[in-house]
Amino acid sequence: MSAVADGGVGAGVHEVLGERAKDVDDTILDYIVNVLKDETFEFGWKGEGAFEAVGALLVDSGCVEDEAEARTVCGKLAEKFARDVKTQGGYRKLATSVRMSDGMPETEEYRTQEPTQAPPQISERDQAKMERRRRKEERQRLADYEAHLAAAEASTAGMPAVMVNHGGVGEGSVPKDIRLENFSISLGGKELINSATVTLAYGRRYGLVGRNGTGKTTLLKHMAMHAIDGIPKNCQILHVEQEVVGDDTTVLQCVLSSDIERSALMEEEAQLAQQRDPTTINTTAGAKVNGSAPLIMKDGTDAVEQDTKPQDIDMSKAESKDPVSERLAQIYKRLEQIDAYSAEARAASILAGLSFTSEMQQRKTKTFSGGWRMRVALARALFVEPDLLLLDEPTNHLDLHAVLWLENYLLKWPKTLIVVSHAREFLNTVVTDVLHLHNQIITVYKGDYDTFERTRDERLRNQQKAHEANERTRSHIQAFVDKFRYNAKRASLVQSRIKALERIGHVDAVINDPDYKFEFPTPEDKPSAPIISFSDATFGYPGGPLLFKNLNFGIDLDSRLAMVGPNGIGKSTLLKLISGELEPISGSIFRSAKVRMAVFSQHHVDGLDLSSTPLLYMAKCFPGVMEQRLRSHLGSFGISGNLALQAMYTLSGGQKSRVAFAKITFNRPHILLLDEPSNHLDLDAVEALIGGLAMFQGGVLMVSHDEHLISGSVDELWVVSDGKATPFHGTFKEYKKTLRVT
Repeated sequence: MSAVADGGVGAGVHEVLGERAKDVDDTILDYIVNVLKDETFEFGWKGEGAFEAVGALLVDSGCVEDEAEARTVCGKLAEKFARDVKTQGGYRKLATSVRMSDGMPETEEYRTQEPTQAPPQISERDQAKMERRRRKEERQRLADYEAHLAAAEASTAGMPAVMVNHGGVGEGSVPKDIRLENFSISLGGKELINSATVTLAYGRRYGLVGRNGTGKTTLLKHMAMHAIDGIPKNCQILHVEQEVVGDDTTVLQCVLSSDIERSALMEEEAQLAQQRDPTTINTTAGAKVNGSAPLIMKDGTDAVEQDTKPQDIDMSKAESKDPVSERLAQIYKRLEQIDAYSAEARAASILAGLSFTSEMQQRKTKTFSGGWRMRVALARALFVEPDLLLLDEPTNHLDLHAVLWLENYLLKWPKTLIVVSHAREFLNTVVTDVLHLHNQIITVYKGDYDTFERTRDERLRNQQKAHEANERTRSHIQAFVDKFRYNAKRASLVQSRIKALERIGHVDAVINDPDYKFEFPTPEDKPSAPIISFSDATFGYPGGPLLFKNLNFGIDLDSRLAMVGPNGIGKSTLLKLISGELEPISGSIFRSAKVRMAVFSQHHVDGLDLSSTPLLYMAKCFPGVMEQRLRSHLGSFGISGNLALQAMYTLSGGQKSRVAFAKITFNRPHILLLDEPSNHLDLDAVEALIGGLAMFQGGVLMVSHDEHLISGSVDELWVVSDGKATPFHGTFKEYKKTLRVT
């Protein structure tokens, strides 16, 4: 059977599973496809091989109802790929050599020559060794399967599938550097990365950058699944991309529970302490440890004090008189080795840095919004401290104070880090190297993002100069060859010129990415002042405290301002008051009847019809509008050509954001109200957004913590705090200094 292309295997799995495939997490489906597409994989008779490999995973993940249906599905997959081979003429590469006479009838015509010597007999001892080796290999295969399943389930739940790496646990030491050699990644039949080789040096912090849709998140997912050759099996990898699932666990306990070894040891300690016979371990003065039975020291030293903690006792000197006490001594020693008693303080410190108050840390995770649960996921990752930490847009759900804290924390990160981010200043502060994903190739640059831009621009200029010089030289030589090709007297010269052309070779021309566009339409009619004005406006949600009291300010078409302040202070609420989505409980807000406002928020991105294409979606939103006009408007935000005809579930987060921008601006608004507009945009798109806002002939109010975006598009800051929106007289850098954490 031949290996089937990724798209063929993926399509086959979806076809056989039918509608249920839509309800299965992509991580699980990716793993199944990766198993089945392997060149050495054998589906077996009626799919038995496939069932042994992925049958249990099909049942556990809900792809099928039971084991019987799993066998049926695997049989159908085997039949399909066998049929594909016959029609495509492919052949599967054999894992081992095969004798062509195997399976032939034992006649004289087909009988092979008998061996001259009898095969050696295997001793019982060797047979036992082979059986132990077979069982060990089987256990390893089971462990690998369970690890992949745990990773898939963790990706679905947003919970880490690894425990805190305390050292001294696990199988051997993890290599310091990781070399990913000659790997390729495809998704949905589209090749994203082709024959890339990357070495990740231990302790370096890498910024992964590239255009939306080039495969940055897909690369992180493949790394997290250990789906790329070169990643050691015992390398702990944690990919933070999804929020934790809210439940009755408190925020602090949710973080602490990621230390599986600590939790298990402390639970075992509590159980053994209850079982222990108080007469078996004594101290001269009857002192107790943690309220348990007394201890006597082997060296005869004085008894410990009544309030002594387990970590303060050298349990190696305790006199053990029963197995329970011996095990407790081992537990206390290990708890001390892994610094278990300071874990709670460390977890609380991380949560505090991410803006969780002491009261919030004791609340149940289910009481928090998605943005705050995303912070819990980030806190767990920082607490776990894996060998390789993968962060995908970690600043999206953080306020500026938390971003500054995270920058400082990551600057001290002791292991290897890869981060995808649209925030230029965050990358400039945190990363030591840049991985640039472009045109299916990954190029490594030393330095921060600004250094990367300068180095890459210089490299591209040099490449273009070399290309132009190469073309001039080749053109000159080719002209000589063409002129004297049929001149016998100059045949030797012509041949030497042809060989010279071969030696010179080609220098590739620079292939630039198409320019991003954010062209906000100019409003045709401009209402006269006043546009929007607040008069002693007061607001608070029912049953809650007042968020704003006696607001007095005005907004016109020349306003260019950004609102800053911690999360939860009311910045998004103030945008809703301005837009008219909310009304004050006292005072008044005047809005001109002629003013049109466009509001952008994450809600608009999440509300897109992912089964539709951008063009069809716009046609549904604006019925009766000519298709060409819709295409032109989408094109003004970079959604043009085939991109406008793709299903939106195939688009990257930044591409979906641009579709949302196209929708809200179709009616030529006078005022743009933008709530974190740079989330999910790549760095080039943020630059295009800044350029588009600079050209927009209307008012702009935004909520953002992106320094580069704010500095390039607004000229006034409002600090939201204490129920007021107060102008800040200074630059964004000066405002950051007031929040700088030490």
